[in-house]
Amino acid sequence: MQNWKKPTIKLEKTISVIGEGNILANYIKLYLATLVVFLVIDMLWLGVIARGFYQKHLGFLLAPSTNWVAAIVFYLLFIVGILIFVVLPGLRGGTFLDTLLRAALFGLITYATYDLTNLATIRNWPLGLTLVDITWGIVLTSIVSMASYYIGRWLNIT
Repeated sequence: MQNWKKPTIKLEKTISVIGEGNILANYIKLYLATLVVFLVIDMLWLGVIARGFYQKHLGFLLAPSTNWVAAIVFYLLFIVGILIFVVLPGLRGGTFLDTLLRAALFGLITYATYDLTNLATIRNWPLGLTLVDITWGIVLTSIVSMASYYIGRWLNIT
């Protein structure tokens, strides 16, 4: 225990982001651009490509209408997660491959948390749906994260 050091947290980067309007504006642009990319791709998947698939496997559970407040909160929070855990570390010194692997892992963990919890707790939750949805989470998060990574580089965010 003699070699143990108390962990420290450096806030210089956060303070400089708050203090400089141009940098903060770029972070806001990155967030909004990432949100748009995510929404476009996910809505294409949910509304067009896989609509019948989810209806077939979850029709017995689906609400008659979407709870948009819950959906919007999810999307807003998920983008924060992508930026904090994937994109910003990539922009601050990670390589393309590091960022891509981090994105795939984040998609795997987040979507598996949802799908495997449902598989464990909801009667007749389809295994096939679980596998497809986890795969979609990996693909979606990877595509969105890489787009966001390149947008961040274009905005000179480091």
